Amino acid sequence: MPDSAITHAWASPQHRRTVNWVVAIAAIAIVFDGYDLVVYGTILPALMADPTQLGEISATQGGALGSYALIGVLVGALVTGAVGDYLGRRKMMLINIAWFSIGMGAAAMSTNITMFGFLRFLTGIGVGGLVATAGAVVAEFAPPGKRNLYNAIVYSGVPAGGVLASVLAIALRDVIGWRGLFWIGALPIVFLLPLAIMKLPESPKWLVARGKGMRARAVCERTGIPMPEREPTPQHSAREKVGFAALASRHYLVGTALLGAMSFAGLLLTYGLNTWLPKIMQDAGYNAKGSLSFLLVLNGGAIVGGLIASKVADGRDPNSGPKAVIATTFVLAAFALAVLTLGFPLPVLLAAVAVAGTGT
Repeated sequence: MPDSAITHAWASPQHRRTVNWVVAIAAIAIVFDGYDLVVYGTILPALMADPTQLGEISATQGGALGSYALIGVLVGALVTGAVGDYLGRRKMMLINIAWFSIGMGAAAMSTNITMFGFLRFLTGIGVGGLVATAGAVVAEFAPPGKRNLYNAIVYSGVPAGGVLASVLAIALRDVIGWRGLFWIGALPIVFLLPLAIMKLPESPKWLVARGKGMRARAVCERTGIPMPEREPTPQHSAREKVGFAALASRHYLVGTALLGAMSFAGLLLTYGLNTWLPKIMQDAGYNAKGSLSFLLVLNGGAIVGGLIASKVADGRDPNSGPKAVIATTFVLAAFALAVLTLGFPLPVLLAAVAVAGTGT
């Protein structure tokens, strides 16, 4: 089906509703993904100051505990990407929502550092799996000319979750404690999972790629989603590389390696700051709530910067525009981080943190 026909299909209210549900469910899920990862940074100073919670935690142990979740994210993204090619995006998204919700609830009941670290690793698997799956789902459902915007809306959920974690920590940490903040991260299994089961369709593109054209057509008729142009036979599908195999092929190998390196740098910036920024600013003399305000500004900058960057990328050449935007935001973030080391007044530091957020 040509792109013009797909774009015209927006005239169907049923199609618009379906895509809106997909984007909304993915965005809310990613908000809690972001919350689950960032909330650790909001409670780390309190855990280090109170050994009665999990035991004595040194700076080295605090960093290790934060990294366990990120290792889980890596494992989850890799495993889910491969498994999702066979089970389907919808099933993997539902599994990961349940997985990280249960993990957060279990971590809230931790009694020592070892148990907490292990459960953070397991939670990270679900978080990483959802990040990988949500992007694939949104990219497949979003119409041409809107994909960058919809992806930005969904992935702005990560810093939005950081904002939520910061606000709730400022308002409630002294009331419900760190365990209460973790229980909040388990709420998606109560309200979001049932909604996703009802409203999230399987991707027709995935069904077609797996030789399930009749199921794809049934999904399209039920949801108003345009039927993909090509319905390959199972023999054709077997010859054509898809999923991880395609990414590792000679045609995509260099791009895959560069994208992986870029993602590594971006995630290091994102989660490094979200884990340690409150502690760093508290050590610099700011009180607990003041140090958390830096985290709030960082993630607020990430939301605004991400949405602006996506609009700019959509308005430029599709081959060069996104590359230029990504490079620009990374350079801005590097300069902003350098400013943080120079002892400027508070307003300048907050502005620098907001700019750094655009690179995350």
